[in-house]
Amino acid sequence: MTAMEAAVEAWREALGRDKVGDSDAIRQSFARTALPESRIPRCVLRPTSQGDVQAIVAIAQAHAHPLYPVSGGKNWGYGSACAPEEDAAVVDLSGMNRILEIDGEMGYAVIEPGVTQQQLYEAVKEAAPDFWVDVTGAGPDATIVGNAMERGFGHTPYADHVRSTCGMTVVLPDGRILETGFGHFPKSKARHLYPYGVGPMLDGLFSQSNLGIVTRIGVWLCPRPEAFSFFYIKVPDESRLCDTVEALRPLRMKGLLNSAVHIGNDLRVFTSLDTYPWEATGGETPLPPAIRTAMREDAKLGAWNVTGSLTGTRAQVREARRRMKKTCRHLGDVIFVDDRKLALGKGVAGLLDRFGLGKALVKNLSALVPNYGLLQGIPTRMPLQSLAWRLRKPLTEALVDPLESNVGLIWLAPVLPLRGADAEAIVQLATPLFHAHGFDLPVTLTMLNERAMVAVFNISFDKTVEEEAVRAAACYEAVTTTLLEHGYVPYRSSLMGMGHLVTPGDTFWEVARDIKATLDPARILAPGRYIP
Repeated sequence: MTAMEAAVEAWREALGRDKVGDSDAIRQSFARTALPESRIPRCVLRPTSQGDVQAIVAIAQAHAHPLYPVSGGKNWGYGSACAPEEDAAVVDLSGMNRILEIDGEMGYAVIEPGVTQQQLYEAVKEAAPDFWVDVTGAGPDATIVGNAMERGFGHTPYADHVRSTCGMTVVLPDGRILETGFGHFPKSKARHLYPYGVGPMLDGLFSQSNLGIVTRIGVWLCPRPEAFSFFYIKVPDESRLCDTVEALRPLRMKGLLNSAVHIGNDLRVFTSLDTYPWEATGGETPLPPAIRTAMREDAKLGAWNVTGSLTGTRAQVREARRRMKKTCRHLGDVIFVDDRKLALGKGVAGLLDRFGLGKALVKNLSALVPNYGLLQGIPTRMPLQSLAWRLRKPLTEALVDPLESNVGLIWLAPVLPLRGADAEAIVQLATPLFHAHGFDLPVTLTMLNERAMVAVFNISFDKTVEEEAVRAAACYEAVTTTLLEHGYVPYRSSLMGMGHLVTPGDTFWEVARDIKATLDPARILAPGRYIP
């Protein structure tokens, strides 16, 4: 019996046979990814308790077998549930999906790593209706903890998911249980209220790292505001990106814009509405300019489209709308939508639809409603539809699991200063590289805080077309290398990009490696992920 076989048998004895899967079908299902290449695990372990995780870690140590924990495997475009190296044991934490506490007074929830966005949304709606859950566009089945540990972001004023976590429980590679913040004080009353605790703040060690397995975490909930208004700015001129950012930055820095604000190009919207027009283009890629212009006019889009929300008291929202109109009207149409207007639009659309009229209004509302809800913490599958952009075979129903539909996707997400010149520079750097490899550049620039934004690019391709997958990988390498050379570093990385982050002699990574060597000298936990 090999060491790997012995480890698998030991896990069966410790966990029960139903929690250990090593059939070819299971292994292949966890090798699936939207990236061009994948790795096949040795087995899949499905713990349902913290004790199970400790047993898994102990056996991995005894047999020197690498583990790769995932909370749900919905990390689309970054790796899904696929491990960085062959023959790892994937630790699927989706069975640890208990909501342990919801405090409707202080506004927080305590959850396990398998809790999904939809699950927490439904629970909070019932137990704490005065609060919202901040969610991402990754779909209802994506997990809260997985996104937070990757430093993901959502759409409400609590968009920064690391900053809205407080107090975590971690199983270390040697099996010890670490309680961060005030959690290691048995009677602490502020465990999930004050993140720093006393002494060194250790929480940051466990996001974007391979130093421990988070089994419980506190998540702050966003107070439901008195007033809410969705806003949309249609910027018709492609050359006005710099002006758009410069107009919005003062509003963000002064607190008038307090939620995530997105600036997306027309291509970003096209991808969410339909698949690539293969017939109209005769198979030509990227999208020919004339066809792109016609599609933009038909959809009544701007070259750049700004969306976000205004929240606060009625007076605050009223003043923010006034200031926004004054500051941004030179860019293009500034449109505001609240619950009353949305209800009116639905009523009119329904009436017109009965007479076979108003198709454009119905289509626009079908796109608006899910995004309107997303800004209020309501999970939706709609953003997932954009992942099917380059499929040769159109979808016959809504996309639920991209991995079931041959979707190819690689995300790139560099961070840049909240300056118009940098926004223009990063688009100008990336566009010719995307085009040279035959891809469009859908881009969203999202304001993460008062001083920085992230440019979210994606390379969409059809995994059934082998040469396209090869070009997608080459495009990713070219764009990543170029952006790093110009000082635009990603806020998170796909499995393909880990090697780009590390340079010899970098003290940061040397210190990270030293911490890894102390906590995990046998390198059993997610080798190849972030820390070299």
